Amino acid sequence: MAPHFKTPEILLQDKDLIILNKPANLLSVPGRGPDKQDCLSARVQAQFPEALIVHRLDYDTSGIIVMALNKQAQSMMGKIFQERKITKIYHAIVAGHPKKESGSIDLPMRCDFERRPLQIIDHEQGKQALTHWRLMEHYSNNTSRIELIPHTGRSHQLRLHMQSIGHPIIGDNLYGSDSTDSIHSRLMLHATQLEFKHPITNQTLTINCPSEF
Repeated sequence: MAPHFKTPEILLQDKDLIILNKPANLLSVPGRGPDKQDCLSARVQAQFPEALIVHRLDYDTSGIIVMALNKQAQSMMGKIFQERKITKIYHAIVAGHPKKESGSIDLPMRCDFERRPLQIIDHEQGKQALTHWRLMEHYSNNTSRIELIPHTGRSHQLRLHMQSIGHPIIGDNLYGSDSTDSIHSRLMLHATQLEFKHPITNQTLTINCPSEF
């Protein structure tokens, strides 16, 4: 008997795709062990058994995630992500007040094999990782709201890149500091917008999901 999980908020659904708002502190897919079986894919598949994962968000990250409702849509969406024919926009609250209004972070990354799942900057063996950012607002508690647009999709890319310029994301227990990872009980990173062409209809979809912070 399937577990009775609460299905995350559905933002859009048709015969090919189901687009959801993943809560923070929820796995995208099952992990190892019985205590890691509650995840977005399991919750959705309890209601939509045919649903297939297309991409993932970190456990700590909230926001828009796409699942496919058939193999054709899954395969075509996979190509859209692989070929970077999709615009992803995130909002984050970061430590400090950036002096610039915007910028780009072009720093190659790889897994830190001795400290998984941590990632590190490596100019010799790392893979290209590019993030564009824009300052949205300064706050009085020495934090700022930032818009992040990743060009590549490396694991922990936004978290590591923001740390690399001295503005770690608030609530980040991997790349933050003792002074920033305890301000909030969650990582202050949210996937707020996706824009892409529907894999079957070719219609341009712009999905918005404002953050709760």
